[in-house]
Amino acid sequence: MQGNKLYVGNFSYSATDEQLEKLFSSYGKVVQVNIIGNKGFGFIEMGSSEEAQKAKEALDGSSFDGRTLRVDEARPQKDRPARSNYRRY
Repeated sequence: MQGNKLYVGNFSYSATDEQLEKLFSSYGKVVQVNIIGNKGFGFIEMGSSEEAQKAKEALDGSSFDGRTLRVDEARPQKDRPARSNYRRY
């Protein structure tokens, strides 16, 4: 694992930053928690790639708040073409 940022998916829409930080802090220092809206996924940045790897191995497929978590290394965001307001009719 190269990075220390993890993608976390399939958690409850009502999950909070604090709940996820507490869960992941068992595996190392949590630098940042970023939940994306109320969509059931987000990103966790750990203190090191080793800590991120430990958290991934321990928590991927585990149960959290009645749901099975998906934890994987975060991939860089792809460049998307700019959206325009032009509409074709």
